[in-house]
Amino acid sequence: MDEEAHISRGFRSKRHEQTTKDRVPPGQYVTTEFPILSAGPTPQTKVANWNFALQLGGSLLGRWSWAEFEALPQTAVKTDIHCVTKWSKLDTTWQGVTFDDLLKAAGLSEPPEPYVMAHCDGGYSTNVPVADLVGGKGMIVTRYDGLPILPAHGGPARLLVPHLYLWKSAKWVRRIRFMPKNERGFWESLGYHNYGDPWKEQRYDGD
Repeated sequence: MDEEAHISRGFRSKRHEQTTKDRVPPGQYVTTEFPILSAGPTPQTKVANWNFALQLGGSLLGRWSWAEFEALPQTAVKTDIHCVTKWSKLDTTWQGVTFDDLLKAAGLSEPPEPYVMAHCDGGYSTNVPVADLVGGKGMIVTRYDGLPILPAHGGPARLLVPHLYLWKSAKWVRRIRFMPKNERGFWESLGYHNYGDPWKEQRYDGD
């Protein structure tokens, strides 16, 4: 992936003629701030205690310590993000490991199931179709704006799926579990939409 590419709506390159209006989904407003929203205490996980795993049922497909994860191929992206609470932030910059590179690191030629659940510190989880992660559309990020991600923004590592509402970019991610069926995660079980496309305003169940 071209680290200098301007990325928007997923990690696809932005068209030069695209205007700010074209980049902001309906019902959203643009902010230069980075609001912090959380349902509970912010986990304070030290990188020395952090590890990340890919799991299929009860089987471990891959597991990396912080040092091992940092040694995986790193990708930098610039992308817009959209929160279900209606703010959008343009041109955010992130660095981490793409889901495609994670699969390769685990020795997988293709995803073993069509859905995943992202499990996080703090007991949070969210479900994402695998199709929304592969092909350069999803990654596990460890840096924001060139610096380690602050705990309040999901550090030391969070999922990034920028073409979906930001709650799908789960903070404090620790484990990705493949699933044959699309089970609901923490927020989806509390009434958030099961998919969360900001361009269709899929904020809550029934939208």
